[in-house]
Amino acid sequence: MKEAGREILLGFWKAHILHHAGEPQGVHGQWVLEELRGHGYRLSPGTLYPLLDRMERLGWLRGRRAGPGARSRKDYRLTTAGRAVLAVVRGKLRELHRELVDEAESGARGRSRPKRSRRR
Repeated sequence: MKEAGREILLGFWKAHILHHAGEPQGVHGQWVLEELRGHGYRLSPGTLYPLLDRMERLGWLRGRRAGPGARSRKDYRLTTAGRAVLAVVRGKLRELHRELVDEAESGARGRSRPKRSRRR
C-alpha cells in the first residue's frame, strides 16, 4: 500500500509545486520540503529533487541558480506551459472534489445518486 499511496501522492505534490511556483517569489527545494512537511507529507530530497528536475525538463518550471557553483540553491518559477498545466489540474481537481467529497457527503445525508445502467 505504501507504494500505491506514494504514486497517487506524486500528483498532489506536483500540483502543490506548480501552485507555489506560480507565486511571485517562486520556490526552491528546501522550501518545498518544508511546505509539504507542513501538510503532513514526508518527502526526502532524493524524491523531491528528481521531481523538480522532471518538471523542469517537461517545461513546467524554469530553474535558475541563486548563486555561483553547481551546489547553489536553485529557484524555480512557473512557465507559461506550467501555468496551462496548472489550469487543467485545477479544473480536474474541482471535478474530482465534487465526485469524491461533495457527492459522498450528499449520499451520507440521504441523497441518492442516479443509478448507472448495467452494461451487458
